[in-house]
Amino acid sequence: MPYIAAGASLVGGLLQSRSAKKAAQIQADAQVKAAQLAAEEARFRPVGVTTRFGTSDFQTDPATGRVIGASYSLDPALRGMQNRFMGLAEGGLFQAEQAQGQYAPLGQATQGLFNLGQQYIAESPEQAAEKYILGRQNLLAPSRERQLAGIRTNQFNTGRTGLSVGGTGLRPGGGEGLRASNPEMEAYYNAIAQEDARLAAEGMQAGQAQTLFGADLIRTGGNLGNQMYGLQAAALGPYEAYLQQARQLESLGQLPLQLGMDIGAKGQSNAAAQAMLSTGPSRESYAANAFNPFAESLMAAGRNPAFQRGVQPYASALGQSAIYGNQNVYGFGGGGTVPTEFTLFGEY
Repeated sequence: MPYIAAGASLVGGLLQSRSAKKAAQIQADAQVKAAQLAAEEARFRPVGVTTRFGTSDFQTDPATGRVIGASYSLDPALRGMQNRFMGLAEGGLFQAEQAQGQYAPLGQATQGLFNLGQQYIAESPEQAAEKYILGRQNLLAPSRERQLAGIRTNQFNTGRTGLSVGGTGLRPGGGEGLRASNPEMEAYYNAIAQEDARLAAEGMQAGQAQTLFGADLIRTGGNLGNQMYGLQAAALGPYEAYLQQARQLESLGQLPLQLGMDIGAKGQSNAAAQAMLSTGPSRESYAANAFNPFAESLMAAGRNPAFQRGVQPYASALGQSAIYGNQNVYGFGGGGTVPTEFTLFGEY
């Protein structure tokens, strides 16, 4: 009979496992129900809102309850103002279209300055200086020729044509000294040499000035071009201003739509949280559903040493029944049968 204790424990374990399985199923069903309820409550449900500036309108599917459309209506007074602004914007756009033709001369002047500037900077400063000196000398050539002719005539008339003075000897190093020359002719050519040196200095400055002038022409042309484009962009100012006013009125009409969506979103999140809290399974409910008092009693009895010892006399009585005949060692008759109440309970 020691197997009775093991059997009691086994039966108790089976009963307890069935209770645990049932509790797990109850918890799983509760989780599914909570998820379904949360999903239903989390569905977006916007609220219609009316303000001084407009009214929102949401369309839902009668079968599913889902939002299938959204719109808003601008207040009629604001709609009239918006239409007036749009009319002004159309006129402003026409003005902007005309600006391109109005400022076309600036574009032509820009291109002309670019071309002229390119011509000035096409020459290097040295080339420009040489050109400047040559031009000045050409201008001075007639007066110089007349001055030379006058000197020669005066010398001829005074008999000093062959006069030469101012000659010097050899240099200490052996170099040739200054040759004798006519004083008037020497003064004449010295004056020309000084004037040519001055022209050379002026020519270099003129070459640099020409390059800078060409660059200034190109820069001025670029400024004119920027001014032209700036004026064309500024011509869009009235159009953009009128359109901005119409857009602001439209945003006032959209405000009820946004408010309705915000209210729906807040209610959506709060409802989903409440659904999860109200229907979600807890550890306490699982433990209560999994507890089986009958199974606990059987397993406790199987673990009780007193219960295990109480079933031992039954085996001894069966072994002694052959010796004492119809009576066993405990004085009970009837073919070695031990009463049930005696074998299950108590110490003998």
